[in-house]
Amino acid sequence: MIIKIDFQSDEALYMQLRNQIIMGIATSSIQEGDVLPSVRQLAGDIGINMHTVNKAYSVLRQEGFVTIDRRKGAVVSLNVDKLKALEEMKKNLRVVLARGCCKNITSKEVHQLVDEIFAEYEKQEEQ
Repeated sequence: MIIKIDFQSDEALYMQLRNQIIMGIATSSIQEGDVLPSVRQLAGDIGINMHTVNKAYSVLRQEGFVTIDRRKGAVVSLNVDKLKALEEMKKNLRVVLARGCCKNITSKEVHQLVDEIFAEYEKQEEQ
């Protein structure tokens, strides 16, 4: 698992880590049942504080992407609640789309972006 942290970004480090793990799951480079590196190991590998990794793992657990096992650590375990996921996505999309509207981005351009992103995921799943 390759994690790249942008220390110059305004985005919190734990959110960058969380987002990259979610992207790994979405692109199938991280599979259900995979054990994520220990907090200590990942913190050392990418040069961040253990508490930051712990917070990212905690958020992933709360969001249903991992379970925490005392013996194994953080395990990718997708808690599939599609209705809840769709509602959360709708909430997040409202803000993203509002920002796009303020920048004069059309619905056609948004649909094209969504199609491109899904095509990337599907391509990576085939590999």
